[in-house]
Amino acid sequence: MPERTVPDLLTEIVRRPATMGRVAGRNGKKTVGSLVLSLGVCVVAAGTAYVFIPHDDTKQSSVKRVDYSVELLTARRAASYPVAAPTGLAKDWKPTSVRYDGAANESWHLGFLDPDGQYVAVKQSTAKPAEFIDSASEGAEETKATERIGDRTWQRYKGAKYDALVLRADGSTTVVTGTAGFGGLTKMARSLEMKQDRTA
Repeated sequence: MPERTVPDLLTEIVRRPATMGRVAGRNGKKTVGSLVLSLGVCVVAAGTAYVFIPHDDTKQSSVKRVDYSVELLTARRAASYPVAAPTGLAKDWKPTSVRYDGAANESWHLGFLDPDGQYVAVKQSTAKPAEFIDSASEGAEETKATERIGDRTWQRYKGAKYDALVLRADGSTTVVTGTAGFGGLTKMARSLEMKQDRTA
């Protein structure tokens, strides 16, 4: 091995950190590159799963369907007026809420989401019509338009939040209201069957 002089040793010492820095730099680049590659694989995998695994982004998917048959039977036996409920609606109309209150100003409520995820509710009460209509329709205002559905004439109400179809009868008021527009409200009103059950 040739003898190294002092200048040779000094040159080696100066060069060594630079060489180590280059090696460390290459290792650092490899680490960052591996991280980016791994992240890319994860993104591709997630995207593939989203496309091929069935999922439902509609409003309907997060809302539970309710069975209102017991409440409807109870209301039709107890109410002082014929209680309204739909018959023959397509299965993609989802019932989401039901209430019957037999106290003063007895009231009936049945809420749905229509096939487009819009809200439609059937509400009835023996309360004063003007107050009940205002509350049920979220402040919708009466228009001059009416709608003949079967043998009943409904009054149209237009509002910033809900529209409504209103049927006034002796002893009770029926309101079909919601965000579905008059097309959806008419479908619901047309399906309604008004019944009482006095056999019990």
